[in-house]
Amino acid sequence: MTEHTNKSDQVYDVIERMITFQELKPGQMVSEVTLMEATGFGRTPVREALQRLAWERMVEIHPRKGAFIPLISVEVQLKLLELRRVVEEFAVRTCVHRATSVQKQMMLELAREFDEVAEADDVVLYGDLLKRGHQIIVAAAQNEYLTSSMAPLQSLSRRFWFANIADRRKELRAASQRHSATLRAISEGDEDAAAAASLALNDYLTEFAYRTLRGADGRIAQKKLR
Repeated sequence: MTEHTNKSDQVYDVIERMITFQELKPGQMVSEVTLMEATGFGRTPVREALQRLAWERMVEIHPRKGAFIPLISVEVQLKLLELRRVVEEFAVRTCVHRATSVQKQMMLELAREFDEVAEADDVVLYGDLLKRGHQIIVAAAQNEYLTSSMAPLQSLSRRFWFANIADRRKELRAASQRHSATLRAISEGDEDAAAAASLALNDYLTEFAYRTLRGADGRIAQKKLR
């Protein structure tokens, strides 16, 4: 990896984290200069990181204006999860047969970290674990087209989840258990268990989205009564 590429990756990680944890708010327009100051990097790596984030639909680039942070909606999340359900099940089933012994050991270690982060109540650490878990599954599936398929689905659905968690410890525990179960099943070579765990995670995320919708409807109703 070249130094130039490494800088671009570093900037991507910083901006993606800022969007996920709403340091950059939905609906906000942010300039390249502001991002250069926030990340400490120059214009070229910032611009390249923004191009990657735009491809993942985490930002919308407006020439001469900057990058717009899209709004978050339940409707979009549910559409993402419909597709993610199919793609991710395929990925984990494929991983069971193609992952190397080293990759399976890495997955087992990640599963243990997911178990620990559920008790640590650390959302930033959890966000980093999510990305590592997604990356190892894509790598182990040994199908380069999965990267372009899964990256936007996972980034956007991850952003929605972090933006809407209310009971943080409860949701961290619920989500971590499902990610851990998926990684453990792959590491143990159990295809059906890996697929079932992946689908259980998607069921949880879908149910979470509907709970968010019901909560939003309740807040709107309360405002109307006032």
